[in-house]
Amino acid sequence: MRCTDRRKRFFFGSFLLIGMFLIAGCAKKESIIAIYEKSEYNRDLYRADLYAENLCVEVENIELPGYTTDQQLHAAGLFGVNQEQVLYAQNLHNKLYPASTTKVLTAYVALKYGNLSDIVTVSRRAVTFDVDASVCGLQENDQITMEALLYGLLLHSGNDNAIAIAEHISGSVEAFVELMNEEARKLGATNTHFTNPHGLHEADHYTTAYDLYLIFNECMKNETFLTMISQSSYAATVQNPTSGTRQLTWTPSHFYAQGLAIPPQNAVIVGGKTGTEDLAGSCLILLEKDLSGNPYISIVMGAPDKTVLYNDMTSLISAIPAS
Repeated sequence: MRCTDRRKRFFFGSFLLIGMFLIAGCAKKESIIAIYEKSEYNRDLYRADLYAENLCVEVENIELPGYTTDQQLHAAGLFGVNQEQVLYAQNLHNKLYPASTTKVLTAYVALKYGNLSDIVTVSRRAVTFDVDASVCGLQENDQITMEALLYGLLLHSGNDNAIAIAEHISGSVEAFVELMNEEARKLGATNTHFTNPHGLHEADHYTTAYDLYLIFNECMKNETFLTMISQSSYAATVQNPTSGTRQLTWTPSHFYAQGLAIPPQNAVIVGGKTGTEDLAGSCLILLEKDLSGNPYISIVMGAPDKTVLYNDMTSLISAIPAS
């Protein structure tokens, strides 16, 4: 469907409103259907902001010719950016655990409020994670640029980088998380509530596939973000007062970049963000471009394993209609 079209679901209610406005002689510019939707729909989810131009809006599941819905998934979506169109929708508004796709919003906030040239000193908290957590290899008292931290955050999914970014920008993780939630609301991501900047599981840490689309879509307007997610590797220089200078090299975490998944033939994968956690399952949000250069955002959340995740993502992208 066209993203900026108004749905015709509540025809009867809209018809009554038309009559009321005719009787009242109302001449306001706001459309009658929009007024009805704002009064009858969920007020938080369907704010007027979501009807802005260049945003895809959909509340029902949409099938896509060439792609078979996989009921193993928690949610999935395909959005035509230039067409302003939802091509596929599966449980877009279900609240789900996002795992490390959280870091898309972390990057958005950091790019908005931080300075890439800032030198960040890494705290003990930033390097205190379980041995199996995804980290970039930072050490306490490391000094590293904000730019390098963001590359490690988006490419290698470093939880240590997420904490270092949060503490540097807001003074504490807690204050940064408040800023994340505030920015999410401004973007219309009103079914999102984050409690940390990295995505490790907490019961009150959740989002939706649609909210992730809103956040990622906004990130795409930042050329620095696009440059970062599209890199095949990044080498960071790290200074430490005790151990001296060292280099850390990070590569993308998604299987298409690693050569572990065969990319679809009808599109070029630009980059994106992975997320994996026991309750969240395997998640992936990507920016890809068809062979004519048209951009699309694809999302798969809650796959039971990586094989299902990439099989479904490849099938979803492969179903993009030829332009």
